[in-house]
Amino acid sequence: MKSKPSNLVQTIERASKILDLVAQNSQGIGIGNLSEALKLPKGTVHRLLTSLAYCGYIKQDAKTKNYLLGLKLLELGNLIINQLDLRKVAEPLLKDLVERTKETVHMVIIDNNEVVYIDKLETEQTTGGLKMSSKVGSRNPAHSCAVGKVLLCYWPEEDVDNLIEEKKLARKTAHTVVDPRELKAQLAIIKNQGYAIDDEENEVGIRCIGAPIFNDKGKAVCAISLSGPAFRVTKKSIQDTLKRELIETALEISERLGFKACS
Repeated sequence: MKSKPSNLVQTIERASKILDLVAQNSQGIGIGNLSEALKLPKGTVHRLLTSLAYCGYIKQDAKTKNYLLGLKLLELGNLIINQLDLRKVAEPLLKDLVERTKETVHMVIIDNNEVVYIDKLETEQTTGGLKMSSKVGSRNPAHSCAVGKVLLCYWPEEDVDNLIEEKKLARKTAHTVVDPRELKAQLAIIKNQGYAIDDEENEVGIRCIGAPIFNDKGKAVCAISLSGPAFRVTKKSIQDTLKRELIETALEISERLGFKACS
């Protein structure tokens, strides 16, 4: 768990909290709600919003007067993504994986004990009316998805305990594993078999299989997954074809990053 620095600048911390709150409200959020959520006077919140708007991080809707995220964040986000060499290395292989399997592919990293989607390549196949909520830049609890669990299994037990303490293993669906002992038992199995399955644990009707990507030092730095409607991504199709296709792609990406698998 990330500890709070003793020399944290209060203004920057407050600005960060404002950005988080605005990001959670797709239709924008008013100054009154921000003031209430932050437990700060409206005048203080207004000064922070004015500064953030001037720098392009926040904008105000002319009609609703609500505050929304500004384009400066999109600009910075794209710069960060473009700096991720692993994404550039992986992209042609992920496109090929989508073509071969006809399922949606995700790539994620872990940040602040959550998975962050850094790439998503969608299939043209029908999803039977189901729509995955994932998008580049969005976050999910690590314990409820295959890509999260396949990265957590390489963490020291102390770090997993810290995550459990901080995140409280929130229940996303009726299938989400929320018991710490059960999660740890799953992680041991996942590490041994080299892949993880999310059996409608993150989204109802969506099944997913994830595999880790290793760098030249042998560290699991990100993960990729195949996701689709449970009626098509069946347990049988995972065992028959999808598992092999995913693991082989993950290994090829890892090798391009300098990873050398033990013979």
